[in-house]
Amino acid sequence: MDLSSNTVLVTGGASGIGLALAARFLLAGSEVVVCGRSEARLEEARASHPGLRVRACDLERESDRVTLAAWVRREFPHLNILVNNAGIQHRLELYGRESWQRIHQEIAINLEAPIHLSMLLAPHLARQKDPAILQVTSGLAFVPLASVPIYCATKAAMHSFTLSLRHQLAATPIRVIEIAPPAVDTDLGGPGLHTFGVSTDELMAGIVPRLQAGDTEIAYGFAEKSSRGSREEIDQIFARMNPPASSRVGPA
Repeated sequence: MDLSSNTVLVTGGASGIGLALAARFLLAGSEVVVCGRSEARLEEARASHPGLRVRACDLERESDRVTLAAWVRREFPHLNILVNNAGIQHRLELYGRESWQRIHQEIAINLEAPIHLSMLLAPHLARQKDPAILQVTSGLAFVPLASVPIYCATKAAMHSFTLSLRHQLAATPIRVIEIAPPAVDTDLGGPGLHTFGVSTDELMAGIVPRLQAGDTEIAYGFAEKSSRGSREEIDQIFARMNPPASSRVGPA
């Protein structure tokens, strides 16, 4: 993929991996639009990356997704790349303690939104030069961390959806690319929870050359190992990541 001369929409692009990807496209000479829920963060992103276009929207809402797709087609008619990056991560206990609303928010943003936007924009993208859909999944799509069960399940579902989408769009010019990062030092799940992760600069150094080389499945670090592991290796990784839970289940 040539990172220059594109028109790119990055969801969840005000910070973290989304902003890092947006910055690489912008630096290469592409026109880049990022969307996110926080207007303050969007303005910070625009101030630090002159030329970046921003749009506030809440991808949890179906109406916002429809409005975003219509707006970007109208305002940026040469849009040829969609980067489905937006995601949230909640630490949850599943034994009847969590509200369904909170769980559904994670499903809606991490899974419903990228599926919906892919469907809404695919017909438009297919008419452009060098079109692509980039799906940002996770190494946790392959080996889950049990403390963030919905996040892992949505990323596993996105990996599966990406395979099907790639197959269904094979007869179109749209390339469907999966990027599976390891833990990255961002505010995903809350400030300070991923400081053990790799930096966004390291991640970009690992994935951008492979993106430019034309790879369609790009995993880095832990994600590369987990995505290629045998069942025995995956079981071993799962056991290391998830120590045995307490035998007591339920409220005291």
